[in-house]
Amino acid sequence: MGLLANSPPVIDKKEKGVFNPADHDLEEPTAVDKQVRPACFRRVLGIAAASLLLLSGIFASHHSVLLNRGCKGAHKHPRSGYTARIERTFLSVPSTASALNYSRHYATHPHLAGSVEDFQDAKDVLSFFQRELGISAPSTEPIFDAGSPKSRQATLSTTSTLDHPSAWMDVYYPVLNTGNADGISLAILDSDNQPIWTADLLEDGDPGDETAAKYKNAIPPWHGLSAAGEAIGQLVYANYGTRDDYEKLVEAGVDLTGKVILARYGGNFRGLKIQGAEQHGVAGVIMYSDPRDDGSVTVENGYLPYPNGPARNPTSIQRGSVTFLSTYPGDPTTPGFPAYPNVTRTDPSCLPSIPSIPLSWANARVLFEQELGGIEEGRKLNGRVGGHLIKLTNDVDNQVTPIWNTMAAIPGRIKDEVVILGCHRDAWVTGGADPISGTVSLLEVVRGLGALIQQGWQPLRTILLASWDAEEHGLVGSTEFGEDFAEWIQAHAVSYINVDVSVSGSRWNVAGSPSLAHLIKRSAQDVPHPTQANKTLWDARYDSGPYTGVQDAEFAEMWTRNNKVYENVDDSTVSVSPLGSGSDYTVFLQRLGIASSDQGFGYTPTDAVYHYHSIYDSQAWQERYGDPGFHRHVAVAKNLGLIMLRLADSVVLPLNTTQYAVELDSYVDLVEESAPNRDVLPKLDKLRKAISKLQKSSLKLDMEKAEAEKEFRRAVRRIIRGRWGSHTIKRICNWIKYLLGYSLKNSSEVGRHADMKHVWDIVGNFEQQGDVCRQRHKGSICNLIKAVAKVRKVNHKLRTFEQGFLSEGGIKDREWFKHLGVAPGRYLGYGATTLPALSEAVVYDRNATLAEHEAARLTRLIKVLAKQLNV
Repeated sequence: MGLLANSPPVIDKKEKGVFNPADHDLEEPTAVDKQVRPACFRRVLGIAAASLLLLSGIFASHHSVLLNRGCKGAHKHPRSGYTARIERTFLSVPSTASALNYSRHYATHPHLAGSVEDFQDAKDVLSFFQRELGISAPSTEPIFDAGSPKSRQATLSTTSTLDHPSAWMDVYYPVLNTGNADGISLAILDSDNQPIWTADLLEDGDPGDETAAKYKNAIPPWHGLSAAGEAIGQLVYANYGTRDDYEKLVEAGVDLTGKVILARYGGNFRGLKIQGAEQHGVAGVIMYSDPRDDGSVTVENGYLPYPNGPARNPTSIQRGSVTFLSTYPGDPTTPGFPAYPNVTRTDPSCLPSIPSIPLSWANARVLFEQELGGIEEGRKLNGRVGGHLIKLTNDVDNQVTPIWNTMAAIPGRIKDEVVILGCHRDAWVTGGADPISGTVSLLEVVRGLGALIQQGWQPLRTILLASWDAEEHGLVGSTEFGEDFAEWIQAHAVSYINVDVSVSGSRWNVAGSPSLAHLIKRSAQDVPHPTQANKTLWDARYDSGPYTGVQDAEFAEMWTRNNKVYENVDDSTVSVSPLGSGSDYTVFLQRLGIASSDQGFGYTPTDAVYHYHSIYDSQAWQERYGDPGFHRHVAVAKNLGLIMLRLADSVVLPLNTTQYAVELDSYVDLVEESAPNRDVLPKLDKLRKAISKLQKSSLKLDMEKAEAEKEFRRAVRRIIRGRWGSHTIKRICNWIKYLLGYSLKNSSEVGRHADMKHVWDIVGNFEQQGDVCRQRHKGSICNLIKAVAKVRKVNHKLRTFEQGFLSEGGIKDREWFKHLGVAPGRYLGYGATTLPALSEAVVYDRNATLAEHEAARLTRLIKVLAKQLNV
């Protein structure tokens, strides 16, 4: 779907609600080698915390002596500058030539979810994972039905017995649909109900784009998971089809019952345009792409239409899913549980009941001219009703369809902590930007990891890679995986890193959990700007396209309002935008509570028009206008890789809970500012006190992180300086590996103490081993054990922090979403709403009793989270 690539992007939060660390003099308490300077928290709530060095380089250089003196199978790491060298090696691998090559392979044919081509691409990605990660292809293809023992074992073994990289495919069986081109139609009827005009519903497939011309009839324009049926009624223009737009029509006295709505794309998720229409008795919905939303790059401004120029091809049609995304994503018939073969299914509550179709501007302008008084007059939200009846027919084939998630795992030394990186693979047609640009960036990351593995590198934490399927139908592949392995993910996942559309324009956009903000910023500052010398990727947040011209006033105002998060802010700003929905991070963040991020270069009003979900989202468009030279593809790959390496290889996780805790104040401010009146606004003093307690607890955790790091480093140095025999070294290695969660085969030590649940039990047994814990050595060894235990304890708090915002009851009327800190806006779909249950009780329900309940629920949740940080 490509949240960060949509035009225009919508973020449901006010600029005033964005936390600016400069106001608090807040910095991240972490650093990576020489590339990230140590920093400290200062003057935040009057509490000072010591700076915390990330241990990846320190740990590698010091513990390498310990692990390599007598530990079989241990990798011989350099003794200094390890992290910096690992990162330099990785950054040297992604290349523009490779990115271009893979894009040409995957973006020059259709690969609709569930299709033959999609299956072949899944197998190609599997082969790629095997080749790059040094995995020997088994005699039988590792393709497993979801829920089968082999499928379960493939994922679950990554945190237990897996010793070498592995790759496989999981097959899920959701309900999807395809459109029947012969049964999809649109016509204007005369008084005898005979067509006086029939839309062609085609994209012209101009031979100037060879792939678009070849496949112009391969995938019919239709709405994924739309309702089959026929609608006949008068035409009414509804602008973007948002909640406010429908309310304005009703206030103007328009009876929408039985009408056919014409709405332009943008402003909210397409499925919610239909949901709002249903609630007003509408018979059917038509959606079209309006050149007003193309900013400066229009034919009226003298630009030629694509493929002869950067303006919109007027026949382009935006396909896309029309599920009610803010109700729940994934297979519509298995909400909350995985779509196994032969699973018992339920009646979906997230699908439209009225038909809809997508339309090109070339056809939409005919409707304006013939039914709505002309283009200029018809585009006004004035409640004008067309004089003729409009007949809309939608014919779709709903059926259980196999889809294929292609997965790979790289086992880490800390086996039971996992960093996940994913991008979807399916496309509405060829998907030059969505999702192949993201897939290309993912593949470049994998190439970099493969190069590191060839040099003997093993990540400290396990890495899981995913090429998701059926994202375009409603985030299906990732959601089914998340529902399938929910307990495992919550027990082990450190973070989920998402990429979808890595390039569809010139501006780098990023969104994510506040705890990842500092990591994201500093990683982006370590990646060179893709096209400008002496700048970094972080600076690309301010980039714009090369095309100038007059813009539609309404669009320009909306664009400015929704993008102030990147405009006019100084470089000290750390906060990143919150995540709504529209891509594969949704299940990880908003149902399972895993800190997540998403990024990519997206559209600006001065960029060449991005033909979203059209045949013209193509390889030719990408090479000519999206990313000539493929430098942006590579920049995203490098940044994704740095973020992943720093999450995977740092001993103390680079997650900033204090950044998150401080931002909660701005979330409460936003609720107060958004309240329609004071009568529905609950007392929020208890909530603010709870947030204050969480901030203090988080600052204590910052100090605990610093102390754990110091103790660990001190203990390692003492071990290194001691005199040890080879037998003793092996025993020490086993204990360190065991405490780090590393599974040891044929180890009597692990077998003897595998049932020990507390580190002090282990220490006690250690002291009884006379050959290991002699008096002169006992303190050093036991101090190391205790130091490792402290690191593990701190990391558990950091890793599970985001899960503290989950409530089993979920959000009212859409209980699939469990996160009370952030969710897709109820009436937005893509855009994020912070403190969603409380905010919606105040802003939409306008129910004071419900708002009090939600404030109390949130207060209790935050109090518990604060206590958990203090344990």
